[in-house]
Amino acid sequence: MRLKLTKEERDWVLYDVGNSAFTLLVATIMPIYFNYLADLGGLSSVDYIAYWGYAASVATLIVAVAGPVFGTLADTKGFKKPIFLVTVILGAAGCISLGLAKQWLIFLIIYVIGKIGFSGSLIFYDSMLADVTTEERMDDVSSQGYAWGYIGSCVPFVACLGVVLGADVIGITMETAMALAFTIVAVWWVVMSLPLVKGYHQKHYVERRKHAVRESFARLGRTFCNVRKEKKIFVFLLAFFFYIDGVYTIIDMATAYGSALGLDSTGLLLAFLMTQIVAFPFAILFGKLAQKYATDKLILVCIGAYFGIAVFAMFLSTQVHFWILAFFVGMFQGGIQALSRSYFAKIIPANQSGEYFGLLDICGKGASFMGTAVVSLISQLTGNVNLGVGMIAVMFLIGILLFGAAVKIKGE
Repeated sequence: MRLKLTKEERDWVLYDVGNSAFTLLVATIMPIYFNYLADLGGLSSVDYIAYWGYAASVATLIVAVAGPVFGTLADTKGFKKPIFLVTVILGAAGCISLGLAKQWLIFLIIYVIGKIGFSGSLIFYDSMLADVTTEERMDDVSSQGYAWGYIGSCVPFVACLGVVLGADVIGITMETAMALAFTIVAVWWVVMSLPLVKGYHQKHYVERRKHAVRESFARLGRTFCNVRKEKKIFVFLLAFFFYIDGVYTIIDMATAYGSALGLDSTGLLLAFLMTQIVAFPFAILFGKLAQKYATDKLILVCIGAYFGIAVFAMFLSTQVHFWILAFFVGMFQGGIQALSRSYFAKIIPANQSGEYFGLLDICGKGASFMGTAVVSLISQLTGNVNLGVGMIAVMFLIGILLFGAAVKIKGE
């Protein structure tokens, strides 16, 4: 990498390169394959997007509940790396197993298991930021993670795209092509995880107690009580809950949304590839801008942009509209996620990063649960997918107001 990253920072960034391949798979090829299985099972387009949304909601809800407990446990000396490794193995195994599913319900169950592993690993990965870099470099390193994740994930994605779109030429079935695609992503994910697993050292921690699991619950309880007194952290978590709702919902459901509108599958996949390419320079740009401008102001810009994106999505009806949407998502996706991660890392105690990022994950995954559930429910009740997607604009508006309030509170 051309930018001046230390070995620890580079190993940390490489994990984003690995896990982002799964994110891209979930956002693109996976829902299209689920649509294929759903058609075989006789599901309507409205039920298809609703069940996909419900599955994403179940996975995120489970992680939201379990995340803070494991995050708190991982703050104990020597625990973070092994727990992180378990979640990576669970996610990768789930990813490979998706290729074995031939029925839509079984596919969704395996998807939930794989996404639990993936989402769980991110709690520990995000909390490692304080261990691998310094506070003044957090914005830049966090942005580097997302940036290289976006561009790096294109490598296995292009390979998967070639296998899936070229299945007839190669002489294999759609099911076999998808199984190969899932395996390619899982192998890429694991290989890119190895440098971090090998080289990571937990610098900030709490000392190991005799009853580590029981003590983790006690510390989590104390943190829940204390976070209400730490007003800046508390209000930021509320703001994050609302604005990240729209971000995660768009990531989880964009391709499913486009498919439900009857848009061309190949065009949707290529649009998402463009999103990854656009996101790479813009994620780095936001990291550099954070060196000149206040991080909180940049986050507000990103939330405002996403509000506009959500409103635009309500009127989406053509392939061109989807490409425009994908371009603007690419501009702001990396910035809002990277700067939120580094901003939070700066305002929390470093030796409790696991449990605090577990709380952040409650807000992020809880919001994603709400967002996908709302989109699914409104779509089913009204029979209008556009109206369901447009509802997330409200979440961005609330997020702007709450984040503005959090910024005004002085850190304690």
